[in-house]
Amino acid sequence: MKLSIKKGTVKEYILIAIGTALMSLSIAMLVDIFVVPGGAAGLSMALYYLTGGVISIGALKWLINVPLFIWGYKVLGNTFGIRTFYGFTMCSIFIDLFRGALPGLGFIRIQDTAFIQDMAKNDFLFLIIVASILMGVGLGIIFKYKGTTGGSDIGAAIMYKKLGIMPGRSIMIIDFFVIALAGTVIHWKGLSLDKPILSLVLYALVLLFLSSYIIDVIIDGFDYARTVLIMSDKSEEIAKTIMHDLTRGATAIKSRGIYRNIEREIIMTVVTIKEVPKLKELIQGIDPNAFIIVNPIHEVNGSGFRARSN
Repeated sequence: MKLSIKKGTVKEYILIAIGTALMSLSIAMLVDIFVVPGGAAGLSMALYYLTGGVISIGALKWLINVPLFIWGYKVLGNTFGIRTFYGFTMCSIFIDLFRGALPGLGFIRIQDTAFIQDMAKNDFLFLIIVASILMGVGLGIIFKYKGTTGGSDIGAAIMYKKLGIMPGRSIMIIDFFVIALAGTVIHWKGLSLDKPILSLVLYALVLLFLSSYIIDVIIDGFDYARTVLIMSDKSEEIAKTIMHDLTRGATAIKSRGIYRNIEREIIMTVVTIKEVPKLKELIQGIDPNAFIIVNPIHEVNGSGFRARSN
């Protein structure tokens, strides 16, 4: 049993590394065309432009994430553990690898390849679409295997804890602020090539929304939320854990098990698809024998979820 757990964990870390590589490839493609994603990656790009490239993008991203990680750990405990540190560290390494900023590997430079150069000149929108797909697929893999790249995730969790702002909304606020800041820096430094700064900001928003959609699809198809029904003899403890660790509501439904003829409560909760792996992990940590049913939801209206039109 122990061996299978270790194999599973190693597999997850390998897949998180693959996800960070795809995301980093996207960022490496975007730097020289001045289209900035949100989060720590976008902020590191803004600082890179501001300082004239004195420090590499990957190094800047890592330096931004470390204090955020420490702050998040102090405020939230071990919510952001080794996978967060691993995720943003691997992402930083891959960004510098693809951009030729690592010692001895300066020949790689993905930004100088014929494909990137041609697309930047002749089909700018297609290049943004390719970058969006890479970023969305990469982040989707990372989230699916319980990883994170830090940045906005940590900031959003802290804002929820301190200010009560829902994570989805706070991530949008953070990303919008980062994109606006980067746009200001690009305009001030005169780096916008032959495109108006407003066009670059709009391209950044296209990147943000398209990659977000792909993340949802990669994690678990086209539905974005899940109803979870949990049958367990430790239902009260599980419900408290859901409310405390996931900050999600839970409903107790009185029921009677036919096979054992025992009355007990079924816990029902609604979570995002990114939260399903974490929820399963929490439940199994409390009751390995719990019976869990996960159902897809096309639309949720209410606190903590964005509405979706048909």
